[in-house]
Amino acid sequence: MAPKQPYDAVIVGAGPNGLAAAITLARAGRSVLVIEGRETIGGGVRSAELTLPGFVHDVCSAIHPLGVASPFFQGLPLAEHGLEWIFPPAAIAHPLDDGTAVLVERSVEATAAQLGPDTNAYRRLMGPLVADWRNVLGEMLGPLRTPRHPVSMVRFGLPALLPAATLAKMLFRGERARAVFAGMAVHAMMPLAWPATAAFGLMLGILAHAVGWPMARGGSQHIVDALAAYLRSLGGEIVTGRWVERMADLPPAAATLFDVTPRQLERIAGDRLPAGYRRKLRGYRYGPGIFKVDYALDGPAPWRAAECLRAGTVHLGGTLDEIAASERAVWRGEHPGRPYVLFVQQTPFDATRAPAGKQSAWAYCHVPHGSTVDMTGAIEAQIERFAPGFRERILARSTRTAAEMAAYNPNYIGGDINGGVQDLRQLFTRPVVSLNPYATPTPGIYLCSSSTPPGGGVHGMCGYWAAQAALKTR
Repeated sequence: MAPKQPYDAVIVGAGPNGLAAAITLARAGRSVLVIEGRETIGGGVRSAELTLPGFVHDVCSAIHPLGVASPFFQGLPLAEHGLEWIFPPAAIAHPLDDGTAVLVERSVEATAAQLGPDTNAYRRLMGPLVADWRNVLGEMLGPLRTPRHPVSMVRFGLPALLPAATLAKMLFRGERARAVFAGMAVHAMMPLAWPATAAFGLMLGILAHAVGWPMARGGSQHIVDALAAYLRSLGGEIVTGRWVERMADLPPAAATLFDVTPRQLERIAGDRLPAGYRRKLRGYRYGPGIFKVDYALDGPAPWRAAECLRAGTVHLGGTLDEIAASERAVWRGEHPGRPYVLFVQQTPFDATRAPAGKQSAWAYCHVPHGSTVDMTGAIEAQIERFAPGFRERILARSTRTAAEMAAYNPNYIGGDINGGVQDLRQLFTRPVVSLNPYATPTPGIYLCSSSTPPGGGVHGMCGYWAAQAALKTR
C-alpha cells in the first residue's frame, strides 16, 4: 500500500483565488497547503508603505465591490478575522470640464436626478437590474452553464452584449450619462466599440447601487490576511518565500491547484500536460497593462467639483468619446496623451492610511502590453484638469510601469491585471474551450486563477469553482 500523502491538496499562489480554493477544500475536510513565492501573501491584494513612512498604499486592487457582493466571500466569517469594510457615501465621481461632476450614489434615483434629459432613461435601465442584482451576479460569477434565472439573464444579457459606446449613445442623449457609463465600462480594458463591453458598465453600475464600492479599513492586505486567518482556523497551512518552478518542487498531493496564468502553468507542469493542451495554453491572449502612481499628499485633492470628495473612486477622462479614443489608442500600441485615469482616494474615509492631516492616493491608466513608458506627466495632467493645484500637494510619489508591474507579480503578464483579455472569445472560455475550464486533461492538476471564469476581480469565485471541480473528482 502506498504511503498516505501529507496533503490532500496543494495550492500554488496565495492570492484571493488561491486562498479561496484552499478554504473551499478545507471546509470540505481536506488537508491543504498553500505555497506562496513572495514573503507576504496577497497576490494583487497587498498593501505597503510605497512612498513615505506612515502612508499605506494598496499595491494594486483598492476598491472592492465584488469583495462584498461575492457569494463566496459572503459565506465566510471574515469580520471575525479582522476585515472591516468602509463604504464612501458615493461609489464613483466623474468630474467634467464644466466644473461639475456626476456622482454614482447608492440610490438609482439620486444618481438619475443628476443626468438632465437622461434621468428617466437611466432609471429605466438600472432600476430593474439593481432590483434583481443577486440573480444577475449569481449567473455571471461562474462558468458558462444553463441559467438558473433565465429571465434575469435575458434582462441583463440583451443590453450587455452590445458595445458600451453603442448602448450609451442609443439610450442616452446627454454627455453626462454617456460619460459616467463609459467611465464604468472602460474597466473592461477593451475598446468601447467591442461587443459585450457594455456588460462591464452595467455590472459595475449595478454593484455601485446594490452594495457600494467599498475599501478595506487599513488597506486591501486585510482582505487576504482575513482569508488566511480563517484558513488556518480550519487547519490549512501556508508557507511563503518558496517559488515553484516545476512540479518536482511540490509535495505529493491528490490535487494541485494553480493560482497562476496559463503561461506559467504550461511552464511549471510541462510534460505532465498533453501537447495539444499546452499549445492551447500558449495561444491564450493577454491584454494591455497599467501604469500606476501612488501618492503621499499633504491634503485632499483640490477638486474643482468639491462633491468628488464624497466618492472613494474618481474616473478622470471627460466625455465618452474621449474615453473611447484613449482606449482605442492603447490597443493600437499607443500611449494616449489624455489617458483615462482611475483615481482612488481612501484617506477621507479611512484615517489609518496616512499620518494626521495627510492623504494617500493612487492612480493608474491603461497602456500597451509590456510598456516601459513613464505616464506620470500624462496622469497628473488629467488630475490637474479636474483638480487644479494637485501637484502642489504631492509630498512623494512611487511609480510602476507595466513592465515593472509584471516583474512585481508574475501573474500580471505584460502588466495585464485581469489575467487575460476578457472579451467574448475569452470570457467563459478561459483558459481554453472546455466544459470544465478549471480542470486540465491531466488528472489532479487544476487552474484556479483569474484566467478562469469569471475572470478578474477580488471575489474568490475562480478559486471556489476550481476547488469544487477538484472535489467532484475525488
